[in-house]
Amino acid sequence: MLGFALPQFGRAAYDDVARFASTAEQLGAGSFWVGDRLLAPMHPSVGYAGTDTVPEEFRTVLDPFVALTVAATATRTARLGSNVLVAPWYPPVQLARQLTSIDVVSGGRLLPGLGIGWSPEEFQAAGAPFRRRGAQLDELLDILGAWWTPGPVEHQGERWSVPPSWVDLAPVQRPHPPIYLGAFTSPGLRRVGERADGWLPVVQVPGRLHHVDGLRRQRAVIDAAARDAGRDPDTIHSYVRINVAAGVEIEQVCETIRTLADSGYPDAFVDLMYVVSGTEAHLKWVEQLLAG
Repeated sequence: MLGFALPQFGRAAYDDVARFASTAEQLGAGSFWVGDRLLAPMHPSVGYAGTDTVPEEFRTVLDPFVALTVAATATRTARLGSNVLVAPWYPPVQLARQLTSIDVVSGGRLLPGLGIGWSPEEFQAAGAPFRRRGAQLDELLDILGAWWTPGPVEHQGERWSVPPSWVDLAPVQRPHPPIYLGAFTSPGLRRVGERADGWLPVVQVPGRLHHVDGLRRQRAVIDAAARDAGRDPDTIHSYVRINVAAGVEIEQVCETIRTLADSGYPDAFVDLMYVVSGTEAHLKWVEQLLAG
């Protein structure tokens, strides 16, 4: 199933999200996705994706929860995912309420994807500690589990506490929306195997198509961790993000989609933030990619 990132970053943040989502769904898009950035530091201590800079597109970002809600009201069947929400930025009870609400208003179509982030400046601006981000994600997953379990909610942890409380708003998907995690490092990949319902890997276009070998190596870590935790690795789904660089031809993206599908990764979504702006141009790419 092929999906697409919603117009959310850079000049595309001013596009018509509702019309894009509605039309793309009619063309055959199976899912829509958002990312999560707060700001673009002028002097980043850590750059993006191994560089020493931050993309200009990160200066203009539509709120991910708003974008998902708009897409939910404009579509009927497409899944609605996040790749990824930077989990430690958010008070867990507020995040749980937002995710539950989107699952309810969408009729059970939410695919929440979470990660730990990489920008110290964004954590500073969010008032969240940058250190021990993995431990914070683990605690947040504990709280989400309690939130989505029938009965009173209660939690006492290292960073957060929730007094015994009734929270009766329940997601449509039972027992809860499937939780995906973005992960590249060994600890993160093991967390996917131990705790997640799905994994969110990334490939680049242009890029070496033997990146699939890298996905397989990462997936092997996930599968081993799942077996060690007494879980069936086959129950952990993968949804691949395809980042497309400026100047790439559509056929290159189509080739990547085919290679992924032939290699056991049929579910993917394409992010065109560096390629197009304007709803019509975006939809033209969507139509051509869906046509294959």
